[in-house]
Amino acid sequence: MPTVSVGRDRLFAALGRTYSQEEFDELCFSFGIELDDVTTEKAIIRKEKHLEEDADEDEEVIYKIEVPANRYDLLCLEGLAQALRIFNRQQEIPRYTLTNITKESMHRMHVKPETSLIRPYVVCAILRDITFDEASYNSFIDLQDKLHQNICRRRTLVAIGTHDLDTLEGPFTYEALPPTDINFVPLKQTKSFRADELMEYYKSDLKLKKFLHIIEKSPVFPVLFDRNRTVLSLPPIINGAHSAITLKTKNVFIECTATDHTKANIVLNTMVTIFSALCRKKFEIEPVEVIHSDGKSSIYPDLSLYNMEVSLSYITNSIGVSLEAEEVTSLLNRMQLHAEQSGDESSITISVPPTRSDVLHPCDVMEDVAIAYGFNNIPKRKPASLQPLSLNEFTDLIRLEIAMSGFTEVLTFVLCSHKEIFSMLNREDDKSTAVRIANPRSTDNEVTRTSLMPGLLKTVGNNKDHPKPIKIFEVGDVLLLDGAIDVGARNHRHLAALYCSANSGFELIHGLVDRIMEAIGAPFVSVGDESGYYLKPSDNPEFFPGRQAHVICKGRTIGTFGIVHPEVLNNFDIPDPCSFVELSIQSFL
Repeated sequence: MPTVSVGRDRLFAALGRTYSQEEFDELCFSFGIELDDVTTEKAIIRKEKHLEEDADEDEEVIYKIEVPANRYDLLCLEGLAQALRIFNRQQEIPRYTLTNITKESMHRMHVKPETSLIRPYVVCAILRDITFDEASYNSFIDLQDKLHQNICRRRTLVAIGTHDLDTLEGPFTYEALPPTDINFVPLKQTKSFRADELMEYYKSDLKLKKFLHIIEKSPVFPVLFDRNRTVLSLPPIINGAHSAITLKTKNVFIECTATDHTKANIVLNTMVTIFSALCRKKFEIEPVEVIHSDGKSSIYPDLSLYNMEVSLSYITNSIGVSLEAEEVTSLLNRMQLHAEQSGDESSITISVPPTRSDVLHPCDVMEDVAIAYGFNNIPKRKPASLQPLSLNEFTDLIRLEIAMSGFTEVLTFVLCSHKEIFSMLNREDDKSTAVRIANPRSTDNEVTRTSLMPGLLKTVGNNKDHPKPIKIFEVGDVLLLDGAIDVGARNHRHLAALYCSANSGFELIHGLVDRIMEAIGAPFVSVGDESGYYLKPSDNPEFFPGRQAHVICKGRTIGTFGIVHPEVLNNFDIPDPCSFVELSIQSFL
């Protein structure tokens, strides 16, 4: 989940009272967020530079707060403080309005047809008579960065541009031109660049080079101009220096270019609703008319309320608590949802404000009621109709059986790196088993695991100084590609156990296999007999040749065990010999 770093004292000032750390932690929990860490700005810098701790009593305390990934309104101090004030009943839910001006008086953005070739959508708005101080200005910039990383998907879906309106002259145009036809002075620069030169220049910029791929191969680049052909921005790369906002900026023009119109609206609404609180006329936003290439026009931002009717019985039955309609509406109002009791008292009418783009379904409303009511206040109960899946019941029995054999259970990550499930296990990637992650956050999360083996070997490698023997096991899902089902992949429940000591312990793993098969009632039979199980030599590259075997149960291969190959052990930095077994649990059912 995203983490928001806010100054403690500034946050408490915005909340109107001071909390102890325990009190604030409890407030966060009650609201459905989490106080993740308490640190200082200098401590963060010292940690990044690997310097020794040298605390200073005058350092500003920083609270790092985890918020839900779909709560974009909580990604800055201003939005977070407002949400907590409403939750604490210190403030009413704001009513966001558009400035009452005629259509002729509005600023206009004209969209050229060529933009459809690269980024077809643009939405705009204006914040009038805004007052920044240094902290709110930094928060304004930081919110853009967080939105770019989050809903904007690193600017591929939406790119935000903010400009000092007093330095520009409307109407504006949104165009797509060959890079050689675009010249301007980019932000934080003093000389003019041609767009193609700028792309080369920023290839050495640590921050901006990761966005160049979005447009660099396109024959045309998106660009925004004012009446005088002054470049506002070259989205999604950089704004122009001419219209850069400062602490003295009073009127902010916000434009969001996008490949996804819905997300562009969400991003624009998030920016203007949160920071309209800093305007002279609070919560009032000046609209902009966008004239599309087909001649049709739209007014942005769209601050209309999204209305839905939710059954009271659905809410109470889902949560498991009997609540009156009046209490439910009160709880929803604390979560920034306008709620009113319907005439027949059997349902609740919800008006979702533009700040709550995460509310799409009655289940979202029910969740907010549960959060405001308090998860710890909901009595625990087991519905009479709830029956565990046979696979889960069987899994629990197997886990208990292996634990009673002296093995300790571990839980490892489902995501891993590509090399951990292939090259480090001496395996070849046949492109037909592993599910690849399209946009992994790091090389440690490139694919889903196809075996439990890498997780157990990593666990031993990270605990190699632990007293021997190490006897661990895991029961969990692996994910394999499967073109026969609509989602293209299928979960398989596996169990795996590993023994590590001064000797390989092959006989112990062999004994564990026999114990598991005995527990499920499968007798050891001669080769070819399908009434029980037998062993058959295998030749898997992750095991030592001649010291491994397939387990065949009722005619099907359900797993393999053996001594782990020394090269594999070396890949995982394990100095001692190991034996390993992995079986498919679903094969037993």
